[in-house]
This record gives sequence, structure tokens and C-alpha cells, in this order.
Amino acid sequence: MVAVPETMAAVRLMGHGGLDKLVYSRDVPVPSVAPGEVLVRVSACGMNNTDVWVREGAYGTEDDPSAVSTWRRQGNTLTFPRIQGTDTVGHIVAVGDGVDKARIGERVMVDFSIYNRDDDSLADIDYMGHGRDGGYAEYMALPAENAHVIATDMGDIELATFCCAYLTGERMLERARLAAGEIVLVTGASGGVGSGIIQLARARGAVPIAVTAAGKEQAMLDIGAEVVVTRGNDNFVETVNRAANGKPIDVVADLVGGAMFNDLLKILRSEGRYITAGAIAGPVVQLDLRTMYLKQLELHGSSQGSRADFRRLIGYIEQKKIRPLVGGVYPLSEFHRAQTDFMQKNFVGKLVVVPDNEISQT
Repeated sequence: MVAVPETMAAVRLMGHGGLDKLVYSRDVPVPSVAPGEVLVRVSACGMNNTDVWVREGAYGTEDDPSAVSTWRRQGNTLTFPRIQGTDTVGHIVAVGDGVDKARIGERVMVDFSIYNRDDDSLADIDYMGHGRDGGYAEYMALPAENAHVIATDMGDIELATFCCAYLTGERMLERARLAAGEIVLVTGASGGVGSGIIQLARARGAVPIAVTAAGKEQAMLDIGAEVVVTRGNDNFVETVNRAANGKPIDVVADLVGGAMFNDLLKILRSEGRYITAGAIAGPVVQLDLRTMYLKQLELHGSSQGSRADFRRLIGYIEQKKIRPLVGGVYPLSEFHRAQTDFMQKNFVGKLVVVPDNEISQT
């Protein structure tokens, strides 16, 4: 039996605002374990755009896009202080009533989704790090069914690069029905979700074209992009068409939004599918409805993923069809530096945060 302390180190979000709202403390109570739950000693946790947007309150509302608001449209579940962090990997050190004690010692990857339903609908989805505490801490309590053992020789830091980004990407491709042989254009391709989509598209037998900043071309080719288009071209539509050798673009997986949006619809073939799970260049866009209806386009929104999507992700990891992309590793105590570097986007893949007491062991 592993001795569990009463307090732990954690980064707590104290309210909406700047980095000063993220407070590192060493005396946060270790969470208690409810019936049906497990307590995980965290060894690594990946960082995501959602962490930043929730901190900033940048999700707006349906009535006011500039309003300070949190992530859920279905009703706010965020309370402060909150420990964020979705992509958690660690070891089970305690179990609640109703959970087999044989699970103690298991290394697990956390499915961070709070589904709130028994089926695979995402209509009322929430997540750990928002509706309840997440993994930017030394310990995390969660439902036992969300703690998954994976048959892999990857390290904890490597496993922490997958969950949120790749689950989001897999859900996008599933909703867009990306099939073998089809071409998918991926914006924001060097980020966690974008780089995941490139690999996930290849796992489906599809052909990904990456859109990214200059200087990251080779990195995109190395992870599976068929060809790379850099942002800032004078004629983006023409550049993409040349990159595709005149072949039709079946799906656009967009993580950028902003001024590029209408060009992305122009790029799509008739009856093509557009799907978005992010808008880092601007959430409010102009849409020419004539382009949409005359080309018979499908427009989809997507966020997180279902239990079935998570099971497929586990399969891809175990079959080594996708690989981790670690863009940097930071101790939990240097969280401000980690998130500052994250926001500057001068990396490929995912940044991972490790509790200070795990740094030498992970």
C-alpha cells in the first residue's frame, strides 16, 4: 500500500484573467476518493489551448462573442479555485468503495471526459479540469472507468501528449467521415490537435495536407503530411490547389478560423465537409451562405470525443499507428513559463507538465 500524504502541490486557477490567476501551491489538500473512484499519483499532464481559453474566459456567449465566459454552452460547471489539466497519466495509489483493490499500482491514461450520459452523445459533455479538478497536481481523483491501462512501452510523458488533442482530432475525422484515399486539409497543423490529425488521417488511409507557419515544413512532412502549405501566401486558394495537384479537397479540418475561413470553403470540393474544433485566429468569421448552399457543403462543429472515439485512440496507440510528439517538458512549479511558451507556439506537438517530485522518475 502506497502512503498518500494529506497535502500536495498543485496549480490552481483562481479566476478568469492573466497568468497571475494561476497559483502554484504546495499545501493543497489531496482529493478524497469517493465510491467508484480511484486516486492517481500524477506523473505527467499535457497542456492544451482549452486551458488558456478557460483561464481567459474567452469563449463568449451566443448573444455576445466578446463576453467573458467559460467553455460550456449547456450551463457553467466551472468554479474557483479549479485545478486544470486534462491529459493525465499516472499510477493508481488508492481506490474507493466498489473498486477492486488489485487496481492499485496500475499505470493509467485518463479519459478526461465527463459524459453525463450513458450513450455516446456529447450533448451534455464536460471535462476534468473544468467540471471537476484535473491533473496539474501531484494527485487526482476520478471515476475508475475513466482510468485506462494501455499496453504500450511508451513513457508517461509520451502518453501525456495524446489524450485531449488526439481525441479531439479523431472525433473531427469521425464526424467528417474521412475515408481512405480522401484528401484532408489541416490548418494549425503544427499544434497538438493538428499534428495529431495528420497522423490519424494516415491511420485511416487518407492523405493530409498541412497548413502551418514557415519553418515548420519539415516537421510536418516527418509526421506524415503529404505536402505542406505555409500561411501568408498571397493567393492561399491557388497555393492549396497547386499543392493538391488539382485533386479535390474532400475535408477541411480547421483549428484556426479567422480570416482564412471563407478561403477554406472555396477550397472544398462540391459536397465537401468542413469541420472545426478551434478558432485560434479568431472565432467570429464571415460566411457567404451562397458558397455553402451552391456547393452543397456540410459544416460541422466538434469538441472532445466519445467513449468509442477514445477506444479507437487506445487502439491506435497500442498498434503504434500514431506516435507522440513532445514539444517540451516543464516542472509543475514552472507552470507560468510553460504556459507562456505554449502561447507563443514556437514548438511542434505538445508541451507536458510534470510534478517536481516526478521529474527524476519520469
